[in-house]
Order: sequence, then structure tokens, then C-alpha cells
Amino acid sequence: MRQDNILEISIDDNDRLNIKPQKEKFALIYRSATEVHWDDKGLFLYSPKPREWTYLDWYKHIVSTIWTEYRCKLNLTNKTCWGLIPEDLKESIIAFEKTNWQEKLEGRN
Repeated sequence: MRQDNILEISIDDNDRLNIKPQKEKFALIYRSATEVHWDDKGLFLYSPKPREWTYLDWYKHIVSTIWTEYRCKLNLTNKTCWGLIPEDLKESIIAFEKTNWQEKLEGRN
């Protein structure tokens, strides 16, 4: 299993959720056909503008897709920047990361 730290989580001017990893690059994530995308210039993952899903849903979907497709765990740290993220969303993302979501995803719990 690979791991990488999340440098920044933000919502951009196009209302997309962006997740910027520290080292890893996911240029081929589009092949997963999951609506998770990679920005080659900015070096971040991003969602489409939310329609039916919330930003929290998109966060869960992005990190779960990276786990499933790349076997890479993206980790929040105390240095993760939270650009234009409402406090309630930040708290929800942190709470989600405290669960054992990888095990649930694999059916081990």
C-alpha cells in the first residue's frame, strides 16, 4: 500500500472540489470512469461541480477511488491547507477520515 499526504483541499472558482497530493500523480484516473479527474498543470484531483452529491460525498468518492484504483491512501495532516472549505465540511471530512472506511470498502468490517 502506498500513502501520500494531502497538501490542500479546496473548492475552486468552478465549484469543483480539489485534492492536492504531496507527491503522487494520478494522470490516468480518468480511465476509471468515476468522474474523478486529474489536473496536470495544478497537480490535483478534482470532482465535477456537484449536482446531486455533496462536497463530502465527492471527497469520499475521490479518496475511495484512489484507494481502489491505485492502492494509495491519501492522508490528512496537521499541515493540510483548507482553501475555501466551510468549517462544517472540514469537520465532516476529518470525522470521515477517523473511520475505518478502507476496511468497510473492502468488506472487512
